[in-house]
Amino acid sequence: MAKKIIAYQGEPGANSHIACKDVYPDWEPLPCATFEDAFAAVQEGRAELGMIPIDNSIAGRVADIHHLLPTSGLHIVGEYFLPIHFQLLAPKGATLATIKTVYSHVHGLGQCRKIIRKLGLKAVVAADTAGSARMVAEWNDPASASLATRLAGEIYGLDTLMEDVEDEAHNTTRFVILSRTAQWTEAGKGKAVTSFVFRVRNVPAALYKALGGFATNGINMTKLESYMIEGHFFATQFYAEVEGHPDDRSLKLALEELGFFSRELNILGVFPAHPYRENIREAAE
Repeated sequence: MAKKIIAYQGEPGANSHIACKDVYPDWEPLPCATFEDAFAAVQEGRAELGMIPIDNSIAGRVADIHHLLPTSGLHIVGEYFLPIHFQLLAPKGATLATIKTVYSHVHGLGQCRKIIRKLGLKAVVAADTAGSARMVAEWNDPASASLATRLAGEIYGLDTLMEDVEDEAHNTTRFVILSRTAQWTEAGKGKAVTSFVFRVRNVPAALYKALGGFATNGINMTKLESYMIEGHFFATQFYAEVEGHPDDRSLKLALEELGFFSRELNILGVFPAHPYRENIREAAE
């Protein structure tokens, strides 16, 4: 029986690859060069699901995703929180004394500033973390190193000179799992998250009025982000996530009020809340 396929953006050994292996260990991960390619793999049926990063606790939102999601025709069916760790990788035989230059994604370099400064390394931006590990392996230069995942080191045969060198221990990336078909989690079967995009009508205080229903109905909004669309400064779309299920009376009322003040309202997914959210709640309290 053929393995099911899940698409991700990046090269083998990327954090998205790790997320695929963690959540769907029996599936075959499909690496894609760009986010557009990963979306297309799901849209065209070459993959059943996509594992896509949406935000990071340090770097913030993955901007491309908010533009791609609303028009993709895909649905969010799950989420996953992955702690991010960087390993200092180098070709076999290299040591801390021989390395002079380190390569990684711009966020990888930015999240490992302390070790780069401590070792006096020249930091060079690469397309992605796993790709930098592949390049360093191909060059086989004892002066070159990579900041990438443990999995990338294993795949490309690199030695780990230092482990978990990230500046912040809480560095975490949240992924959303995308499908061609909507698969709303059942109401009353545990904590749910509802994700949606909307554009408010062009009337005074429209956003204030549109969001009022969430306050009056006691709905916790965990994310609200705005971004311009269609190249217009006045065309603003909002991406939001709330706790609860649209079949819950309180959320149903809040969404009805939102819809009244919105030009567009599109629910992207209703999915089980990942257990990591409890850690976020405890930290906030």
